Amino acid sequence: MAGAGSPFWDFSLRVYGLPGVPAACLVLQDESGADVNVALALLYLGANGRALGAGDVARVDGAVADWRREIVVPLRQVRRALKPREEDPAIAAFRRQVKQVELESERLQQEALYVAIAGLGHSADRETAARGNLALYADLLGSTFAPAAAETLAVASLK
Repeated sequence: MAGAGSPFWDFSLRVYGLPGVPAACLVLQDESGADVNVALALLYLGANGRALGAGDVARVDGAVADWRREIVVPLRQVRRALKPREEDPAIAAFRRQVKQVELESERLQQEALYVAIAGLGHSADRETAARGNLALYADLLGSTFAPAAAETLAVASLK
């Protein structure tokens, strides 16, 4: 498996640090049910000139579906449930610990995604691939991503 320094992890950290990207990720996650790590994996492939088909996108999402459902989402729910109680310093400290565990669960999910995406896709123009991969993910979810959020992510992935 890929380590914490995999090219995909490095890409994700770089892209997530760009202006507007965290908010765009939350829009996809909260409004469309997107898994941000899956979206980032699809954008990573696109940024590397790899376009996927609908079946590939479904396989990528399926590769981490159990982990997301059983580990990542419950940790996120705990972290969010603790937020209104942060006025208590002990609870605030506990929430920070949960947040660190949640981040580690997402890093591990990215390791699994890095393995799952190896060799996927066919050569394509980077911009076309990034936008197309993201659109196929929205289709898989039966959703339409908010245009501004999708645009922010596609542009950021190509920087």
